[in-house]
Amino acid sequence: MIEVRPGGRRRIDRVLGPGYLSGLGELPLKVLRERRDEAAQEETDLSYLRRLLHARIDIVRAEQTRRSSGGEASIVDQLATILADNALGPAAGSGRHQQLEPSRAGEHRRHAEALIGDTDLTDVGSLSDEKLASALDTYASEELSVSSFRREVQGVMDTLNAEIAKRYQQGSATVDELLESERGRGEAP
Repeated sequence: MIEVRPGGRRRIDRVLGPGYLSGLGELPLKVLRERRDEAAQEETDLSYLRRLLHARIDIVRAEQTRRSSGGEASIVDQLATILADNALGPAAGSGRHQQLEPSRAGEHRRHAEALIGDTDLTDVGSLSDEKLASALDTYASEELSVSSFRREVQGVMDTLNAEIAKRYQQGSATVDELLESERGRGEAP
């Protein structure tokens, strides 16, 4: 289970920490943008983990459906269809366009794999009905937790974006300053 540790050193601990949004009106615009970017990276990583969990949930459900309908075809033969059905379906939740790549993809894969211990989804056909049901419960529970934290991080991003937008509306920040700072990032020291 993902958890937030007050005072922890991980990005999620900082982004969802009690002081992250304190005193926004006094922070320099550069710091606001850095915090927004940090929150956006965390949201990208949580979205990636959520997609990994959804894929595993879909595989387990497909195997359960195959068994209940008496199907003979292997889940491996249907894998592309199983995974594509979820990807092509209607969007649900508060998805956002992701311009970032997950920064901890390997860590998230290991997390998803460790959730059900010795249950190996590479051969779901050999798992007992009980192990499949247990795996589904574990994945679904973790997906709910990840989704909840993801929504919290999105709320942090929304608050930071609102403060940045307010500064532009009030004239205390300008597009010219933004362009100047962006140009400065591209130059070598």
